Amino acid sequence: MAKRAKKKPTTTSDPIDAALALAAEMPWRAVTLEAIASRAGLTLAALFELYPSKAALLAGFSRRIDTHVLASRDEAMIDHPAHERLFDVVMRRFDALAPHKEALRSILRGAALDAEAGLVGACAMHRALVAMLEAAGLSSSGLRGALRRKGLALVYLDTLRVWLNDDSPDMARTMKALDGHLRRIDRVIRLVRGGGRDDVASSGGA
Repeated sequence: MAKRAKKKPTTTSDPIDAALALAAEMPWRAVTLEAIASRAGLTLAALFELYPSKAALLAGFSRRIDTHVLASRDEAMIDHPAHERLFDVVMRRFDALAPHKEALRSILRGAALDAEAGLVGACAMHRALVAMLEAAGLSSSGLRGALRRKGLALVYLDTLRVWLNDDSPDMARTMKALDGHLRRIDRVIRLVRGGGRDDVASSGGA
């Protein structure tokens, strides 16, 4: 019986897409710049000119998601309470990340021991938090903005862990976790403010 020829991986001209495809197939620590260049149909020199490290590729991917979050902002949500606006924005981010979930699992496992990835990841997270807050109509500037970023970071990272293990079609576990976190923050804010109006935007809590 003749052996079936092994199917070659599909090449892509986008280095970020190439890196994500490889991450979905193998541990992220095993992915090399040379392999990414080959998958993207580029020379190593051409890839290095664009992205000199795997961390730089991940930063580029994060910026791409940030742009999507801002561009897909739902203007009809502007009059809704702040926690509802944040819920909508964070879920939009997860929707954009969904096609790359397997790659993200690999990347997060591999990046844990990578100092450069950790540093770049921290910068990317700051940018992502700013993008989500601004998309939700909440200022990310000043002391109040800093408090919002810290609050949203806790909410987002905890919900991200749930999302990574939530393979249900309706994302019910993810939505429940996110809604619970945002509502708890909102209740704490109202208690601190003496039962003030339900508005995270005015409180600076998230």
